Amino acid sequence: MFSRNVTSPFFEAMQDTPVILINGSRQVGKSTFVKSLLNTSHQYFTLDDPTTLMSIKKDPMMFLDGLNGPVIIDEIQRAPDLFLPIKKKVDNQIIPGYFVLTGSANVLALPRLGDSLAGRMEIHNLWPLSQGEMLGIQEDFIAHAFSGIAFGSQLKVPIPKLPLSNLVQKLCQGGYPEAIRREQPQRRQKWFASYMAMILEKDIRDLSQIEGLTELPNLMQLLASRCGNLVNTSEIARTLGIANTTLKRYLSLLENLYLLVFIPAWSKNITKRLVKSPKIYLNDTGLLLNLLGYSHDRLLNDKGFLGHVLENFVVMEIQKQMTWSQQSCRMYHYRTHNGQEVDIILEAPDSRIVAIEIKLANSVGPKAFSGMIDLEQELGNNFHRGILFYLGDTIVPFGKNKHAIPLSYLWQS
Repeated sequence: MFSRNVTSPFFEAMQDTPVILINGSRQVGKSTFVKSLLNTSHQYFTLDDPTTLMSIKKDPMMFLDGLNGPVIIDEIQRAPDLFLPIKKKVDNQIIPGYFVLTGSANVLALPRLGDSLAGRMEIHNLWPLSQGEMLGIQEDFIAHAFSGIAFGSQLKVPIPKLPLSNLVQKLCQGGYPEAIRREQPQRRQKWFASYMAMILEKDIRDLSQIEGLTELPNLMQLLASRCGNLVNTSEIARTLGIANTTLKRYLSLLENLYLLVFIPAWSKNITKRLVKSPKIYLNDTGLLLNLLGYSHDRLLNDKGFLGHVLENFVVMEIQKQMTWSQQSCRMYHYRTHNGQEVDIILEAPDSRIVAIEIKLANSVGPKAFSGMIDLEQELGNNFHRGILFYLGDTIVPFGKNKHAIPLSYLWQS
């Protein structure tokens, strides 16, 4: 069993918050996580069990009254009527960590939840395993990026070189625990196919009474092929032959199931951030490549698409680290009207910016930093640091606050 790096934030919440929700897509290890930590202190119920679900739907308050101590309730999105009774219980007696919930969908998007648990519930997202979690490392690249510490100064061992074939293996494997356990690519393919079938047949039908479920696999494949691109809903809807309103509903549903991640555009003008196009990513490169039928060798030989998959990989590694890092930040992308781009913008609450570029190259030159230079000119003193991840094995300075850094540094710090 893998140790999860969100454990410390979870236990901090258990000390002062009556309801803790662990959210994430199916099969990322939510149930294993909470049961392994609370197996002696909390009763466990799963709403995938028909009898438990029927009991709650018939009389949710009676179910809660029958509890004799703290409880884990798994797959809470299947019984949204339970939230209001939980609120009443919490209001009558506040006991930190009494209710631990897990959900395979964003329950805040469910129409019957509303703000019933506002101020009473803390939410922690659990994504597929990070590279550090697979290695048993509590990585925190984000905190280091926003610090004043020189890159590499805290490392006790040299940064290992990451051969391209090994990187492609990481991308194909992904971070779902069960997929990782399956060493043979064919067995992973079988698992991912069953996984998507389960999502379509169970979670999507539970959350939304929609027609055209056969369109969703095609949509997922199309989005996988465009990972790291700007979202153009009109063009995607036209390609699939569906209404734009229907597409937006599908995208929202897939995002609420934690299968898609949208990264908004950054702008000094907050209003403009809301209207500019976001970029789209899938939650896991293993799932992404399986949807498209890519093998290790095919991806290794398709350098154009490999660059997009690598960007998806880095975005999600940082997204995972954001769930436990002590340094709070938000993630954006940057694109100007004249074509200057930066793959990732991390913005701290004090407005400091860390700019990150990702290059599928063993060596880079000053031109690779052109987007960061453009951004630095716009930001002035708020530009804290520029980082370019590449496939070399040396940290190379490109000016006072810009560095090219080996990709594997992301999960070494």
